[in-house]
Amino acid sequence: MFPRSPFTGEVRRAAASGRSRARPRGAGGGTVLLPSMLMFGVILASSGLLLMIEKGILAEVKPPPLHPAAGELSRRGGGGEEAPGDLDYEVLQDIRNRTIRAVCRQRAMPRSVWELPAGQRRTVLRHLLVSDKYRFLYCYVPKVACSNWKRILKVLDGALESVDVKLKMDHKSDLVFLGDMKPDEISYRLKNYYKFIFVRNPMERLLSAYRNKFGEIKEYQQKYGVEIVRRYRKNGGNSAGDDVTFSEFLRYLLDEEAERMNEHWMPIYNLCQPCAVRYDFIGSYERLNTDANYVLEQVQSPSFIRFPERQSWYKPVTAETLHYYLCNTQRHLIKELLLKYILDFSLFAYPLPNITSEFCKQ
Repeated sequence: MFPRSPFTGEVRRAAASGRSRARPRGAGGGTVLLPSMLMFGVILASSGLLLMIEKGILAEVKPPPLHPAAGELSRRGGGGEEAPGDLDYEVLQDIRNRTIRAVCRQRAMPRSVWELPAGQRRTVLRHLLVSDKYRFLYCYVPKVACSNWKRILKVLDGALESVDVKLKMDHKSDLVFLGDMKPDEISYRLKNYYKFIFVRNPMERLLSAYRNKFGEIKEYQQKYGVEIVRRYRKNGGNSAGDDVTFSEFLRYLLDEEAERMNEHWMPIYNLCQPCAVRYDFIGSYERLNTDANYVLEQVQSPSFIRFPERQSWYKPVTAETLHYYLCNTQRHLIKELLLKYILDFSLFAYPLPNITSEFCKQ
């Protein structure tokens, strides 16, 4: 069982812990600010953040509607949703762009993938998918509709006839990964190709991963579930890994280093490095069809290609489901986890969850 750093509300101790994890950037000197260190810096810069978490104030701040500008879905329509006026789209993008710029202009932050430590660079290059024909890079984030985006990439490349073909998704074959290219080829594409990413509410993404991997996938139950129960449950040595509780899963996440996590629950910041890669568009899972069709317009894909409909068996995480899990989990686990994923909340303009007693009584 790995030791856990207790959350006491004393951000000074937490920040010191984060500083101890700074690693050398390379022969040129300086340090790379790791997410653990950076998130504590964000907290220290906002002295009232922890109090706001406790009071549920931040949960009341709603981000603007997540739509592209009006008139940008001329060919495909918006999946039944009308595109709003330019203002909503511009406000959201402005919030995200300003936040990312503020964080990424810090002296120790990487300006390119070549300034990242080798492990971090491998992770982001391994998650950047390439379309040379349509000149774009897509950083895929598991549990944010990445399977459907991979279907589109395969159709664009001619490896798949249609996005509606009923086949089990092969997440490796017939896909081009930026990490498989030579350094000069990587640099050229990062400089000249359209780059985009899709993000999701961090807690909703974690709950989706938990329900899918430990409720349905035997491989994950055996590889991760058995160990999680053994670590965090008294007399849990006989578990088959299919009965991991949400609290046990969160305790496991708290003990894991972000850079070593499985991609399905690794923070989006670590997967896609928005400081080292300057994305042209950040789409939202909450407005998936609208934003996806906007991207397809931007890359000038054929008009017959549309974003796939969700599979009939898919069980989305509803607001009520998320509410149930969060309100039935020890608050200190949620608070500690928020710190670990604070960059995903702040950079991508997601409100922190409301876990106050008053809200949970509803």
